[in-house]
Order: sequence, then C-alpha cells, then structure tokens
Amino acid sequence: MKEKISEIKIIFFASGEFGALILEKISQSKYKPSLVFTNPDKPVGRKKIITSPPVKISAQKNNIPLIQTEKIKDLKPKIENIKPDLAIVSDYKQIIPIEILKIPKFGFINIHPSLLPKYRGPSPIQTTILNGETESGVSLILMDEKIDHGPILNQKKINIPKKIYFPELKIKLAKLGADLIIETIPKWINKKIKPQTQDESKATYTKIIKKEDGKIDWSRSAKEIERKIRAFYPWPGTFTFFKKSGKILRTKILEAEFFSSLKESKKGLWIKTDKNDYLLIKKLQPEGKKIMTAEEFKNGYGDAILLRN
Repeated sequence: MKEKISEIKIIFFASGEFGALILEKISQSKYKPSLVFTNPDKPVGRKKIITSPPVKISAQKNNIPLIQTEKIKDLKPKIENIKPDLAIVSDYKQIIPIEILKIPKFGFINIHPSLLPKYRGPSPIQTTILNGETESGVSLILMDEKIDHGPILNQKKINIPKKIYFPELKIKLAKLGADLIIETIPKWINKKIKPQTQDESKATYTKIIKKEDGKIDWSRSAKEIERKIRAFYPWPGTFTFFKKSGKILRTKILEAEFFSSLKESKKGLWIKTDKNDYLLIKKLQPEGKKIMTAEEFKNGYGDAILLRN
C-alpha cells in the first residue's frame, strides 16, 4: 500500500547556508517541512553583532515554524510529540543522538555534499576544491549514530567547472541536493529504494577549517596555492604577509592564476614559489583597506617585501 505523500509530516534540521539553500527550494515543493530546527542567533564579527543563522531567515521567509536550540538532545519529548514521519538534515552543527534518530517512521535523511564515502566530515566542498577534483556530487544517506556513515539512498554526480570558487560550488551542490531529495522522498517512503552500505575501505575524512588555515605556505606549488584561494573564499580567506616601512601587512589574496613559468605579457603581481613555479596575483586586500587590483597594490605598496615564513 502506497503512503499518501500529502500526509507525510517532515521536519528539517540545518544551520548553515548550504542547508538554507536546500530549505528554500524544498519549501516550494510538496515536501515543505512543517517544522525547522536550527541553532540560536549568535554574535558575529569584531562588533559582535547578533546574527540569525541562514536557515532561520529562510524558515521565516517561507512561514515555517522554527525551534532554535543549542542542545537538540533535550528536545526528544517534543519531537516525539510532533510524531514526524521523516526528518531531513543538511549542514547541521549538532550531533543528533540515536534515540532521536529512531523517532521518525522513515528515519533521518542527511543531504551531504560529496560522493560518499569520500569526504566525510565538516568541509567536503572546500576539500573537493583543495584536492583539484574534477567531479563532485551529493549523497543522501539514512543516518545512524556515526558521522556520514549510514547507508546511501541516492547519489548524483556533477562535473566541476575549472576555476570554481567555494560559494559557486556550494550553490550548485545545494540545488542538486534539493532536487535529489525531492526526487527520492516518494521512492523511499514507498519502499522503492534499497539502501546501499558504504564501502568503509574507501572512506576519507575532512577536517574543521580554522582561521589560521588560510595562511599561504610558499613552499607549496602555485597550483596548490591557487586552489586554496578558491576553496577558502570568503572564509577564512587566504592570506600572506608583506613588510612595508617596518610594519607587517596582513594581506588577503582574492584572485590568482598559476603558471609553470613567468609570462611577461600578463600583468599582475608575480610571486615565485619554492617549487619554482609562479602565482600571478590579480586581486588582493591589505588588512583594513579596500579590495584592489595587483596594479593598484604595486602603486601603493611597490616597496613592500613578501614574508615567506
């Protein structure tokens, strides 16, 4: 007997922008969640401005009831009382305990932006760019108590455009994930999908990215540095240090191109790496200053010395 889609009660768990993009799209479908869970508002930036998580903004825009909590485990009785049929999770900053995972009839489906079991963990999109992958995708898994470990319900692959930056790839994968969950829900609840166990021997893991990870290591190749610039934009940003008039100048590198040899016909700020190849910097931003082209930087900071360590 087929389940009636109109009677399926869905709840949604997310925190970041990737989850917000997915929520935005599925809210326009017949699988609009009846309730959203996200993290509390928090102070952001140097001025500590209280800022709502992107998912809250999307939920409010689409008139979806919202619960904000730092401790999802404390809401077990409330979730039991809601009696959800299905839960969708994407980019959620909390670990959901097994006793909550067992509540919905059709379980918790996680939308993960990689081709699992490759790139489990918190930074799959950035790692995809850092490693120079030519393809990526989205995996839907039935969640268990381990991170990104559950069986795969569906998966879709895309080719990655060259020179893509993190924000653009995030949007592409979020759209793909939203389409995939919309396609998968009726198949899953009507038992037309057989979950596929992940191959643990092929599992790889990503790490939490920290602010200091953005520092450029000039012992790396120009190709690796250029990937880092694209992967870490806009946060934590990729940066290096110059010295000018005795002062240390922390400078973000926003756009660059790598070359195996010097191309004198191309204008910009050329830096030779320890691998004897070249990074042509096109846009950069000294701390406290506006974004500028390499030519503008050379006009204002022409005597600045790059600090390689």
